Amino acid sequence: MPIAIVTGATGGIGTAICRTLKGRGYSVIGIDRSSGSCEADELLLCDLREIHRSSTAAEDLRARIRPHTKGSLNLLVNNAAYQVVKRVDDLSREDWDDTMSVNFSAPFFLAQLFLPELEAARGSVVNIGSIHANLTKPHFVAYATSKGAMVTMTRALAVELGPRGVRANAILPAATDTAMLRAGFEGNEAAYRALKDFHPLKRIGTPDEIAELVAFLASDKSTFINGSAFGIDGGIGAVLHDP
Repeated sequence: MPIAIVTGATGGIGTAICRTLKGRGYSVIGIDRSSGSCEADELLLCDLREIHRSSTAAEDLRARIRPHTKGSLNLLVNNAAYQVVKRVDDLSREDWDDTMSVNFSAPFFLAQLFLPELEAARGSVVNIGSIHANLTKPHFVAYATSKGAMVTMTRALAVELGPRGVRANAILPAATDTAMLRAGFEGNEAAYRALKDFHPLKRIGTPDEIAELVAFLASDKSTFINGSAFGIDGGIGAVLHDP
């Protein structure tokens, strides 16, 4: 049975990824900083900021996961994300560090940590980035920077790890229909409709659509795909508009 690790497993996108992978026959180990509804077979609590700050925390996580992987890991999905929406003037060092540690550093250290298991399975890493890696807007400088760095890291991992049998790819979603997104538009349905209408497809994406792309990139049907970043954005990345 193939084995997958999914971070941010209790969120809207993470839940869909876990559910889809289980439907493909994976044994799924979920990681999140808080408990909640989860489709993973096992959920381990971990604050990914600590993986960046402490090698001890990283080794502790590996020790807790090792009994489930048994030396082989087919897929690592770095899905957890931390988003701060603030003006440049108002971003604190803590805001910046938390964003980088969760969105950029932890994905690297997790890939490094489980590299022996990924090599053993000739597995792959799928990093969930964001359209903000390429197209962004005011007040997203920390988030956009972290996701841009994640894409660059994905390419570099693909170049170095490809000869060792490990692939790395990224997915760049635009707005996705999760409970968190809808909560942000509560009481402002007009703004939510405007967001949908801005996409050429006149809707936003679903967590299941992202999960299906994860499953494909991890499958035997995509073994020549390595170092790529896939937009899943309803065409918004192709929109030209006045600034």
